Amino acid sequence: MAKTRIDFMGKKKYFFALSGALVAISIAALLIRGLTFGIDFQGGTTMTLSGAEGVTTEDVRAALEEAGVPDTSNATIQPTDDGGFIVRTAESDTARAQEAFSAVSEMLGLPPQDANVTTIGPGWGDNVTEASLVALAVSIVAILIYISLRFEYKMSLTAVLALLHDTTIVLGVYAISGREVTPNTIAAVLTILGYSLYDTIVVFHRIRENATGLTKMSFMEMTNESINQVLMRWVNTGLIQVIPVFALFFFGGETLRDFAFAMAMGLLAAAYSTIGLASPLYAVWKEREPKFQALKRKYAAHAAK
Repeated sequence: MAKTRIDFMGKKKYFFALSGALVAISIAALLIRGLTFGIDFQGGTTMTLSGAEGVTTEDVRAALEEAGVPDTSNATIQPTDDGGFIVRTAESDTARAQEAFSAVSEMLGLPPQDANVTTIGPGWGDNVTEASLVALAVSIVAILIYISLRFEYKMSLTAVLALLHDTTIVLGVYAISGREVTPNTIAAVLTILGYSLYDTIVVFHRIRENATGLTKMSFMEMTNESINQVLMRWVNTGLIQVIPVFALFFFGGETLRDFAFAMAMGLLAAAYSTIGLASPLYAVWKEREPKFQALKRKYAAHAAK
């Protein structure tokens, strides 16, 4: 069987340019469009309307306005697969939300249904936001400490940079698409950190093994060999991770779709960043060390002959 030999390091400038462009677009989208936060973060009401065949989004919005629901122009009205609607409004009073639900159902001529209304106050949203930020910060700090102790600080910093790269891209996709950020999104992002770290650690572990007693090639060439040695494992692991996530997105229903969407975007970004960002960035950094600078000069001179 032929040995895989792809020159990843030779294309590192293209990888860096692609990463820079994706991050720049994501940051621009976050600054210009911003994120759409769900009621778990902002507070508000979610109504689930069933049996709404023949009813349009405009009909629902008009009924909300007639029922006296505040800020109906900014209400999110999302059709569901079963012919109903999920409506998210800024109403934070439970009693008024229940009354509005009954009034909207009557005005639209919907069949009798349970009062499927969830109301969350702004205080709860503040608690969820704070807990999410704490969880993200603790995760990043723990990753820095673990990789620094297990490997070295240069690996830990490049790994965390890759994680920030993946997270920024996922949030940028959310900003561009206008999808709501929910607790499921935060759970998916934290899960992505683990998957991304696993991919990066697999490659870094092989690089560290091959760097021991390195004398016959430059550090950059050795990094390229290391990636090729674990390439099929990287491909197989990525496929095993992505296939069930896409199945959840297409067949899991509304409840699981938010989680699956964030997971799918994050897994794709994480798979790319391991080879396209973390590994070449680490190799460039290591080649500045005196020992590996000498190897670089030696084998550059050999290649020139």
